[in-house]
Amino acid sequence: MSLLLMAPALLLLLAVFFWPMLDYAWLSLQAQTVFTGLKPVPVGLANWERLLGDGRFWQDAAQTLRFAVVSVGLELLLGLAIALLLHQSWRGRGLVRSLSLLPWALPTTVMALGWRWILNDPNGPINGVMQSLGLPSLPFLASTQLAWLGVVLADTWKTTPFVALLLLAGLQMIPTDLYEAFALEGGRPWQGLRRITLPLLRPYVFIALIFRLAQALGVFDLVAVLTGGGPASSTETLALYAYLNAMRFLDFGYSATVMLGMFVLLLASALLLVLAQQRWQGARP
Repeated sequence: MSLLLMAPALLLLLAVFFWPMLDYAWLSLQAQTVFTGLKPVPVGLANWERLLGDGRFWQDAAQTLRFAVVSVGLELLLGLAIALLLHQSWRGRGLVRSLSLLPWALPTTVMALGWRWILNDPNGPINGVMQSLGLPSLPFLASTQLAWLGVVLADTWKTTPFVALLLLAGLQMIPTDLYEAFALEGGRPWQGLRRITLPLLRPYVFIALIFRLAQALGVFDLVAVLTGGGPASSTETLALYAYLNAMRFLDFGYSATVMLGMFVLLLASALLLVLAQQRWQGARP
């Protein structure tokens, strides 16, 4: 009976996820380029051998993973702070809660265009303020280090409200009686945060971490609009690399292989998180 009830959801998952993945797997065993007249030609594991020796793929994999770790880490810290603030009772809290969701509600392409203007050298507002203070302007989008930092900053600004919303929902599920009893026993507020809030909020932190890690490892539109992967491919991600192989070089077979490589990276990261969560729970006294 349980399998019968789950059948519609499983069929939907098969249609929107597993079937495209099987199609990608089939395409990764083909050569489909302008040299084949865009017709699939079986090549076996040649695309996978090319992937293993592709330095640009591994460079983009490292850049994608670094971007995901830094941006998601910042979003968790800032999201927790914002959630704790919005959980308190103060005047105007409802309005601030609504306004705090605006960055997340904006389309990513629109937000990325806005950040291109903000980080523009020398006409952006950040460099304008620096020049008014007598400081030299910074080439945010022309420097290999600063461009990567700009992408992290833009992504953190947009998606921190999503993390804060998930954590705020978790905070509202914690009974207030626990804090009252803890205060009666002489507990301080910061001790309540460490002994009550954070342990009970951990499942929501894990959900936010899984969601955001999956999105960060597959980031495409933000990088494509903000930097285009430059300068010198310093902000190029795996999703953008797969797109360039398909749409610019018309190498659809290898593009599918890159996408499957990105899926393996995402799956491995998710499994490591799940195993770490289970191990930590098992180690608790």
